[in-house]
Amino acid sequence: MRALKIAATGMSAQQLRVETISNNLANMNTTAYNARRAEFADLHYQQVSRAGSVNASDGTVLPTGVQVGLGVRPSAVSVHLSQGALQETGNDLDVAVDGRGYLEVTLPSGQSAYTRDGALKRSAEGLIVTSDGYAVAPEITIPDDAQSISVNAEGEVYAYFSDTAEGQLLGQLSLAGFTNAKGLEAIGSNLFTETEASGAPLLSTPGSDGLGTVRQRYLENSSVDAVREVTQLIEAQRGYEMNAKVISAVDQMMGATTQVR
Repeated sequence: MRALKIAATGMSAQQLRVETISNNLANMNTTAYNARRAEFADLHYQQVSRAGSVNASDGTVLPTGVQVGLGVRPSAVSVHLSQGALQETGNDLDVAVDGRGYLEVTLPSGQSAYTRDGALKRSAEGLIVTSDGYAVAPEITIPDDAQSISVNAEGEVYAYFSDTAEGQLLGQLSLAGFTNAKGLEAIGSNLFTETEASGAPLLSTPGSDGLGTVRQRYLENSSVDAVREVTQLIEAQRGYEMNAKVISAVDQMMGATTQVR
């Protein structure tokens, strides 16, 4: 019976959906996390009789035919690109991207990665780095005797010292934009790398070329909607249970077949 395999694909699909939802809920408090959504497509169809085929000697054709579906398959786990609420932190090195764009960081391998997590830190050498210690590109070094740091909307970083009222320009943060940001590859730690699907990054100053601006002393919250995720979790659970009932029903039907005398 094909129904066994069809129901099994349905259970597998709902399992993937639950896994995606659980990852969203686990990242409810992850800075700048965007919720994911599992997407599905129907599998192949067995053509018992093809629509439009000749059904009689007088040329009559079948108007619909008979197509038996063989189940469901995952087609994508896509990212829902929506900005989370901005929360004030009061920390000089906390920056939020208000709008499109990603901060560029340099991995230990020399490869570029991209993030919206603006919880930046200061390394022992004075470099502005991420929470994992990856340097923000372009590299900006804060002097040891700097009393405070200011970052304006265009990403310009100024240091203020005790002996002068005027700030010293240390550098400027840049933002990276992508034609298809959903095509970025997540590598963990709130980092993404470019792929063929995302296209090459367009690096520009904040506030230009359609990119967002920088807001100092703010961080972007996760965009996960807990109520919606729990609702979808219940739907996935019910879908899993119904496919399991199909398998149970088919098993009873097969048992009845073997008991025929």
